[in-house]
Order: sequence, then C-alpha cells, then structure tokens
Amino acid sequence: MKLPAHNYPKSLMLFVLSVLLTSCGFHLRGEAKMPFNSIFIETVTPNSLLVGELRRLMMANHIQLVSKADQADMVLSISHELPEKQILTLGGSGRVSEFQLRYRVSLRAYDQQQREWLAADDLQLSRDFSYDDTQILAKEAEEAQLYQYMRSDMAQQIMRRLSHAKPKP
Repeated sequence: MKLPAHNYPKSLMLFVLSVLLTSCGFHLRGEAKMPFNSIFIETVTPNSLLVGELRRLMMANHIQLVSKADQADMVLSISHELPEKQILTLGGSGRVSEFQLRYRVSLRAYDQQQREWLAADDLQLSRDFSYDDTQILAKEAEEAQLYQYMRSDMAQQIMRRLSHAKPKP
C-alpha cells in the first residue's frame, strides 16, 4: 500500500520524533518494583479516599492486599490523614482572597518481625488557590478538585517511598 505524497512529511516527522524519544532513554512509567508481595493497610479510616487510591495502586502493581496484618509481608500504618484550610490573604474589604489547602498524612511501615521499613513520618502537600465569594459554587468545586489531586499525589508519593524502602537494622 502506497501512502499519498502529502502524508510523507507527517510520517517522516513522526518517525524522527519516535527515534529521538527512544534514543534519549524516554519510556513510559511502568509498574513500581516493590520489595514485598503482600500488604495490609492499617488505618482508623479504612474507607477513606486515600486508602482507596492506595489499594488501587497496589493492585495495579500486583501487590496482594490482605485482610489481616499477620498475613502480610508489609504493614502500612496510616495513623491519620488531615485536610486543612488556612487563609493566606485578605482583600481590602476584609474578605478572603486566597486560601492555602494542606493535606497531611502520618504513616509508618513495618514487617512481620516488627522491623521498620519506613520510620514514622508526616508527609504534607499544600496548594494555594484564589477565592472569590461571588463564585462560591465554582470555588468549592475547585477546592474539592485540589484535594483530590493532593490525595492522588500523596498516594503516588507513598508508593515511591515504599518502592525504595529497606528494613532498618
């Protein structure tokens, strides 16, 4: 099958771009290599959106989620997750014009022998966003979307930490 002459520049450009991308070492992010095969997520809020996102990522990486800590190679203990909202700036009339959203998670990871893989730590993400009280519904939706992005970022960050974790002596 012969391509029309007007498609040659596009085809050539696509070929050159694919060669350049592969030669520079670029590759899509694949599965994270985890140093364990099964995990138990210990938390006081087992139905939280963060825990749901972590479960989804674990399954995508072929990590078995178990229902009891004694069945797991690793226990991820999330002691708390806390969304916070703080006023950053006020306008001339005393109205809020900017907020800072924070999302904090306290966690640690250990194995069956109670060896720490991740020492107890607080992780925190923050996002600033402008506020306009004439657009309350839109700003509430934006706030919810920012918290969703922060939860997703936090779950990815936890997965990266777990993938590089080693037992502490």
